[in-house]
Amino acid sequence: MSIRRVLIANRGEIAVRIIRACQGLGIESVLAVSEADRDSLGAKIADRAICVGPPSPTASYLQAKTMVAAALGTGCDALHPGYGFLAESPELAQLCLDNGVIFVGPKPEQIRSMGNKIEARRLAEEYEIPTLPGSTRVASYEEARSVVDDIGLPVMMKAAAGGGGRGMKIVTEIGQLKDQIAWASSEAGAAFGDSTLYLEKFIANARHVEVQILADTYGNVIHLGERDCSLQRRHQKMVEEAPAPNLSDDLREEIRAAAVRLASRFGYQNAGTVEFILDQDEGRFYFLEMNTRIQVEHPVTETITGIDLVEEQFRVASGEKLRFAQDEIVFRGHAIECRVNAEMPAEGFRPSPGRITAWEPPQAPYIRLDSHCDEGYVVPIFYDSMIAKLIVYGGDRSEAIERMRRALRRFQIEGPATTLAFQHRLLSEPDFQDGTMTTSLVDRLVSENGGGVAS
Repeated sequence: MSIRRVLIANRGEIAVRIIRACQGLGIESVLAVSEADRDSLGAKIADRAICVGPPSPTASYLQAKTMVAAALGTGCDALHPGYGFLAESPELAQLCLDNGVIFVGPKPEQIRSMGNKIEARRLAEEYEIPTLPGSTRVASYEEARSVVDDIGLPVMMKAAAGGGGRGMKIVTEIGQLKDQIAWASSEAGAAFGDSTLYLEKFIANARHVEVQILADTYGNVIHLGERDCSLQRRHQKMVEEAPAPNLSDDLREEIRAAAVRLASRFGYQNAGTVEFILDQDEGRFYFLEMNTRIQVEHPVTETITGIDLVEEQFRVASGEKLRFAQDEIVFRGHAIECRVNAEMPAEGFRPSPGRITAWEPPQAPYIRLDSHCDEGYVVPIFYDSMIAKLIVYGGDRSEAIERMRRALRRFQIEGPATTLAFQHRLLSEPDFQDGTMTTSLVDRLVSENGGGVAS
């Protein structure tokens, strides 16, 4: 391993996760922390912690130059961005390259290309990956109307530089089009500094299926199977599982092959995820986007393959070849992950910061918990509300579901409100039980309860 010391440019559970991988590889870890995270679990277990600014992310975790300066100042030869914040920042990757710091991720130009959804869509089409009917970009109502006249309603507007559901609007009636364009463009501009939009056909009976990719610097690319991430609220994932249920063998292999083809043709390096929309009515899949980083939901893939994805990220970044050929990847059983958020589902998933007064996670051989929290921890107001990822394994999907439902009931958290009871409700839904859930299931449950959610 050529990497000796790494700066971890992130916080929360992913920071803890990366530190643990460093410990397993004998890499020294330096954690960049804001003033709000000085006493965090990550700061306690890292070999060293360095403060990079005040609590506000814009003044700390989103400062690329500060992060690279922190890496250089502490003698780090590598930087791991985790997910979120600067993880898909071509500026950060380029600054690392320019200053002789190994960026644990893909090349800057790869991040830039896939970060622009219009360019990513163009590349997918070039590589013969199915894409939804739609447009390259729309700059006016007249252009949008022309696209709608061509492909029909409903359509979804998306931000070219977007993610996380911001700048996304569904249009079901032509009378909504003009107002929704203005709304989506404004939201995209505020969130990403780029108000460019594009349109795609909206698939109502859709599932979200993604494929985990690993690629080295020698042109070797493999997949580690697919995950289903259909259970979402406001386009943010809540529950993920691997493998994806209710796929024919042929369709499963087509999706996996498409992801590998895209990564191979693109010359991709390191870990990445190719995301698809699956039309359950037509039995067809379409390219959605590629995430050029480790995913929140990577533990379900690790659970069914036995491969440590963060460790492999470090190996690839240090110049090693992939240690596995495709035919050596073995999938065993089924895994489900629930993101536990400090939120109030009954109030539109409003964040619920505050001190955790009781923290009793479930214990069992088939349970994994990724978290930076414990009793006494104060969930801050400045960051994402996720406080834990609960992962369970089962010999098959039915066993995994039942084990997860039991684990959710046994997980005792007091202080902030959480999504535990709501996720238990989700896993009890017939559509989830039989594997025919759609990306609109969470919104439907909230709507049926008049904006509230019964547990």
